[in-house]
Amino acid sequence: MPTLIVLRHGQSVWNATNQFTGWVDSDLTDQGVDEAVAGGRMLADAGILPDALHTSLLVRAIHTAELALREMGRSWIPVNRSWRLNERHYGDLTGLDKAATRERFGDEQLHAWRRGYDPPPPPIADDNPHNPNADPRYAGLDAVPRTECLADVVERLGPWWAEAAVPDLTAGRTVLVAAHGNSLRALCKLLDGISDEDIADLNLPTGTPLVYELDDDLRPVDQKPVLELATWTTTPRPARTILRPRWKTAGSGPTTSSSGSESPSPSSPPSPASPPPSTAGTTTPRSPARCSRTSPTP
Repeated sequence: MPTLIVLRHGQSVWNATNQFTGWVDSDLTDQGVDEAVAGGRMLADAGILPDALHTSLLVRAIHTAELALREMGRSWIPVNRSWRLNERHYGDLTGLDKAATRERFGDEQLHAWRRGYDPPPPPIADDNPHNPNADPRYAGLDAVPRTECLADVVERLGPWWAEAAVPDLTAGRTVLVAAHGNSLRALCKLLDGISDEDIADLNLPTGTPLVYELDDDLRPVDQKPVLELATWTTTPRPARTILRPRWKTAGSGPTTSSSGSESPSPSSPPSPASPPPSTAGTTTPRSPARCSRTSPTP
C-alpha cells in the first residue's frame, strides 16, 4: 500500500520573530531542530520508514528532513528537491512583522492575505531588502513569482505531484514530503477534498508527521484526514493536542466535537493521481497520525 508522510518543517528563525517568510531562506531555531528530531523519532517508533524524500529548495525544510531521517537511520534514501514545494511567496509582505501588518491593514485584510484561498498580497518590490527572486537556485525558472495566494500554490503543486510523487507512490514506496505550511495545505486540500472556504482555517503543526495510507488510485483509504491532527485556527487548543473537526454541510465550515469524533466530509475529493490545474476527544500526538478514508462513527 503506498504511504505518504507529510512533515512541516520545524520552527524557523522568522517563525520565532513573527515575520512573513515565504521564499526567504530562514533556518531552524533550536526549538525547530528539536521538533524535527522528535518527528523522526515518532516515525521510527511507529515503524514508518520512508524510502524516498521530497523537499522544497528552502533550508528549513531540507534541514528538518535531514534531522528526521538521521533519527530514523534513513539518511541514505534518494532525494528529490523542487521549488514547487516551496512556501507560498508572500510578495511585498516578505520580511514584515505580522503584528505590525495587522495594525497597519486591519484584521480582515491580514486574514485574507494569510488564510484566504485566492487574494494574493501586493507583489514584491524590487527594492524590498528581503526580495529572494534573484537567488541563484531559481535561475532556471522561466518566471519567478512576485506574489502568490494559496490557489497559485495548488496550481504549481500539480506538476510536482504528477511527475515526481506519483511515480514513487505507484512503485509502492513510502514517501516523505518535508515542506511548508502552505505547500502542505495545498497538498492536503487535494488529497482530502477540502473546500476553498474551509482550507482558510487549516494550519498544520510544525514538526509533527501526518501519515496518509493510499489506495491504488492514490486516494486516502480512510476518512481520518489530515484535519485530525491539524490545528484549526478558529478554535484555541493547548499546545501539542489533536483537534478532530466535525463537518457540517458543504461550505459551512468546520465545527468540533467534544468527543473527538468526526463526520464525513460533504464531498469526495478529486483523484490525486490526476490533480486539477487549479484546484487535511483530544490526545497527545506522541505518534504520527494515520490518515485514511473509511466511514467514521459519528
